[in-house]
Amino acid sequence: MREFSYEEVEAATGGFAAKNIVGKGSHGSVYRARLGCGGAGAGGARVQAALVAIKRASHAQGESKLENEIAVLAAARQPGVIKLVGVVAPPVGSKGQRMLVMEYMDNGSLHDLLHRSPKPPPWPRRMEIALDVARAVHALHAAEPRVIHRDVKSANILLGRDGRARLADFGLAVKGSAAAANAGGGDAHAPVDAAGPAPAGTIGYLDPCYTEPGRLGPASDVFSFGVVLLELVSGRKVMDVNASPSSIVAWAVPLVAADTAREVLDGRVAAPRGAGAERAISRVLAVAARCVSESVDRRPAMDEVVAELHDALESAGWLRRRRRRHAHGLAKALYRRVVSWGASHLHVRRVRTSKIECTEHSGSDASSAPDYHPSSCPSIAIH
Repeated sequence: MREFSYEEVEAATGGFAAKNIVGKGSHGSVYRARLGCGGAGAGGARVQAALVAIKRASHAQGESKLENEIAVLAAARQPGVIKLVGVVAPPVGSKGQRMLVMEYMDNGSLHDLLHRSPKPPPWPRRMEIALDVARAVHALHAAEPRVIHRDVKSANILLGRDGRARLADFGLAVKGSAAAANAGGGDAHAPVDAAGPAPAGTIGYLDPCYTEPGRLGPASDVFSFGVVLLELVSGRKVMDVNASPSSIVAWAVPLVAADTAREVLDGRVAAPRGAGAERAISRVLAVAARCVSESVDRRPAMDEVVAELHDALESAGWLRRRRRRHAHGLAKALYRRVVSWGASHLHVRRVRTSKIECTEHSGSDASSAPDYHPSSCPSIAIH
């Protein structure tokens, strides 16, 4: 984990200018910037610059959540979890809090994709995102110490240029002992800590059974993930005051139970074609209904959810399509790197030749350094 100086980050964000804000929430703001994240070149200067997201708290409570997020992300290096690049030290001589530096996700949040994008995602893309997030939540629950996210929702699922979804915003996350939670029969839904923090989360995604600290466990994340599944399939907002019922769970679960799942499907896109695709969506809705069960004991563990989603995608042929697209993406990325290396190598040779000629004729020394310009990217919604 790299530590950046406050002065370095202040310069990279233009003095934390409003034009560089890509997300804003109740606890702080997220800025886009380019920072040196590679090795050191001549004179100790960093020679690589990467586009990153910098999270800065706006008040004391936000600083506390940010410190918790840094601690959790430093330990949780699981696939599907947003990557922690480093931290920002407070100004010299100041008692201020640190800032968090994480990978920048070019394609915004799942919430924006479902509710703000003019082009709703197709069914295979939705199911791929569901599988990515399920694997991330499962990895957190299987870690030692176990991590309960407590705020799994579409706004905290970010989409990268590589097409993968990553779980972000660990400000409310709680770490506990997976071994202790599984003691006495291996109960996957066992509470993490009877004396943990007060219940917290987002209305609509928050487990109704999580009413006191002693009731927090993996099942709370399972419920939230089930809500995200319903949101993915229906395209409906989780809480819609203009609908009756306003809760997506109260609206969707009876339709699934009555075997009228087609009424849940997002009408903005064509219904899945083919028996395999239809069965896959039905299986996903059945899993979602189990995840949001009012009974904690009836909710599946995340490893079962991952297996069911994987089988559903495989049966519909969507998993094979993803593998082909991933292989094609790797080939394109490799091509771009080779071309970039070739161009930079040719550039270096030209600079060296120019320098020798200059020294020979005028005795002067010329040097050049590449300039980096931030690109324009979609915003990240932080709630």
